[in-house]
Amino acid sequence: RVPLLQAAGKNNSFNLLGLSEAELKEQFVRGDGPGGQATNKTNNCVVLKHIPSGIVVKCHQTRSVEQNRKIAREILQEKVDLFYKGEDSNVFKEKKASEKKKQEKKRRAKENLERKKHFKEMQQLHKK
Repeated sequence: RVPLLQAAGKNNSFNLLGLSEAELKEQFVRGDGPGGQATNKTNNCVVLKHIPSGIVVKCHQTRSVEQNRKIAREILQEKVDLFYKGEDSNVFKEKKASEKKKQEKKRRAKENLERKKHFKEMQQLHKK
């Protein structure tokens, strides 16, 4: 999972709630999934827990522990922000905007399909 604001091309995480290291519990566990021995033998999967809220994030996107730690913190920061701010959170607003955009794209594709279908029917009628 890529952090939502990063996926949207927004690197402004200054509006998100801050995380202090005292509130976090970090573990390194063995990863799972495809990758065979390279994944199964190394402890490069990061499990990060925000103690006050109880939110847990598991990150195993790369082979690098440092990159996984960074990504896990970004994801956790977004989740904690969403947990405390709710609908006022930038993460929530971005999620809603992306859903709306997706629905609009789907609606336009459906309209185009209907137009093409109608056009083909009209061509069939004119050929007869």
